[in-house]
Amino acid sequence: MSSPCHTSAVLVVFMALAVGVAAEPSKDKSCDVIGDESSESQMEKALLKKLEPLSQMRFNTTVEIGTTENYTYHFRVCREVNSSLHDFAGLVQIDRKSGKTTVIGRINETQVFNGSDWIMLVYKGGDSYGRHCSGEKRRAVIMISCKRGVTASSFSIISEEREKEQECFYLFEMDSSVACPAEDSHLSVGSILLITFASLIAVYIIGGFLFQRLVVGAKGMEQFPHFAFWQDLGNLVADGCDFVCRSKPRNAPAAYRGVGDDQLGEESEERDDHLLPM
Repeated sequence: MSSPCHTSAVLVVFMALAVGVAAEPSKDKSCDVIGDESSESQMEKALLKKLEPLSQMRFNTTVEIGTTENYTYHFRVCREVNSSLHDFAGLVQIDRKSGKTTVIGRINETQVFNGSDWIMLVYKGGDSYGRHCSGEKRRAVIMISCKRGVTASSFSIISEEREKEQECFYLFEMDSSVACPAEDSHLSVGSILLITFASLIAVYIIGGFLFQRLVVGAKGMEQFPHFAFWQDLGNLVADGCDFVCRSKPRNAPAAYRGVGDDQLGEESEERDDHLLPM
């Protein structure tokens, strides 16, 4: 009796573990910069984070060259095109005639760098060329150009450089706002200070008015904050200007002399006699 029970318990445990593994969601793999984690460039990490808004999008383009080459390209930014294959393929080529799939570049061998208004994303480690390019692995170069107001658009292939002995690559381009530099503020420092000063004045006037009216109970012009001070402002300015601008001491004698009574002389008593009626 104990042996069947023990077997049943073991089966239940294994089934529970299997269900738990199946229920655990698989996490999408992301770009891995070439090199050890300790030597990875912080600039590249920052650029990959900048590209993160494009990671949930899929991009496709079709190219037909004569009657022999008819391909569709599937591309994702720092994600696998087909996560169920676990092949790290970030950009693949599908032959529309034969259905053959060729990996152009893989996200676990990523390089990324940028300029003022563009980001270059490079996937290395693709499938071998075979007889082209000395049999080296394929490489995809995606030029992401700045276009404001557009999350991503215009994904297309420009060319395939495969006539060289080495360093062959596929060149793609697309437009996206993530490649654009941050917009500079159009306000100068002086404008910002002026706006701040005007805001403070508005707060002072409105707040003081409400305080005088609701708390103090003032009426009329007395509702204006510090009304008495602003009334005397002209006199205060004049006194300050007089104090600062005048070079002579305030108690210095005047530079001019008035006319005293002693200089006027005695008045003639008969000066108006001729005006009297006779």
